[in-house]
Amino acid sequence: MRGSQIRIAAAQPACTSGDLGGNGRAHAEAVQAAESRVVVFPELSLTGYELDADPVRCDDPALTPLVDACTAAGSVALAGAVVAEGEHRFIAMLAVDSTGVRVVYRKTWLGGREPQRFRAGDGPTVLELDGWRLGLGICKDTGAAQHIAGTAALRVDAYLAGLVHRPEELPEQEARAVVIARTCQSFVVFAGFAGPTGDVYTETAGCSAIWSPSGLAIARTGPEVGGIARATLI
Repeated sequence: MRGSQIRIAAAQPACTSGDLGGNGRAHAEAVQAAESRVVVFPELSLTGYELDADPVRCDDPALTPLVDACTAAGSVALAGAVVAEGEHRFIAMLAVDSTGVRVVYRKTWLGGREPQRFRAGDGPTVLELDGWRLGLGICKDTGAAQHIAGTAALRVDAYLAGLVHRPEELPEQEARAVVIARTCQSFVVFAGFAGPTGDVYTETAGCSAIWSPSGLAIARTGPEVGGIARATLI
């Protein structure tokens, strides 16, 4: 049985490509500001949407400020980064808390030029926290019917994803959230990238949001860098 409630935030901090230290500090500031048990960050939030970014090591000292912020706040940060495992690279979600940093999810549905550089992950997964079952996704995963059905089969209480979308893709972002909420019968938390980043993303949408299991938006932020959407889920 899940816990009685959990406070979750979706944050869209400033990101400078190639500056892991600066991005880690920006994430730490967002964790402090969010005052939430879980803080979800956009796809590749620590590296920028740079397909040739150097992989991030979980023991990199540049992540220490983020670990310290999570420790002080009692938070779990779910941040995006390129990671390497053996000869393969993945677009990954890192969980950061008082114990350190670990990979908890690898993007399964790759798009654009991603398949040329990255390996697909193993599919739907659940992060269990405080009695809550949290399904995880990254960007294109949120539009893949197979991924959504597989996540629903895991009986999740909430679905959390980091995104990079262009402003004109906001209607699709909204539609995907509603489908996921109703299919999984769960809350949905999308953290959207804000500000310019790599590849085709000279502009990004931001507009992170949280939806109820009925598909009703219960918290939103705008397109601006630094925005945070937060809600207490019951």
